[in-house]
Amino acid sequence: MSSQRKRVLSIKGSDAPNASWFIYLFFMVHMLVFGLSGFLMAYSSDGPDVTFLYMHGGFAIFVYIIFYLVIFGPGSVGWMFINAGLGLFGIYAQIDWILSRFGKSAGDFPFYIHVIPFLYYVLYTFLLYQFVLQVFGAHKNPARKRLVETTYVIVSLVIYSWLYFGHRTS
Repeated sequence: MSSQRKRVLSIKGSDAPNASWFIYLFFMVHMLVFGLSGFLMAYSSDGPDVTFLYMHGGFAIFVYIIFYLVIFGPGSVGWMFINAGLGLFGIYAQIDWILSRFGKSAGDFPFYIHVIPFLYYVLYTFLLYQFVLQVFGAHKNPARKRLVETTYVIVSLVIYSWLYFGHRTS
């Protein structure tokens, strides 16, 4: 029994990176569906009341954060906040780029409408970050992890800058 208990308690952080690909794929697809629904509800002309948007999206985001803490551990979840810092720029750039395809701009909406799509984006990019670490076997190799993290940040900034500045000039 104690070995089972130890296994459950060791999941946080250290063993999660070795989790099956199914966990990543399941959550990526699941969150893509929920994130897309939150995006559509937030930015649709005839979307639901903001209260429903917050209830629907807020509950889902709360549940995802609990799963993240259990699966990845609090230390790894700290990276979610680094992604959030990158994401504030990236999210705005990407949402503005997507909305521009429909003749709208992120600036056309009040800040509180962006909360749910932004939070979904933070959760999704955290999952993507964990997946990239897994693909490159960087969880247990500090030097490789630093290289992957640095590359991740640089690639993210290049993509976000291109989205933000690139579509404004065309």
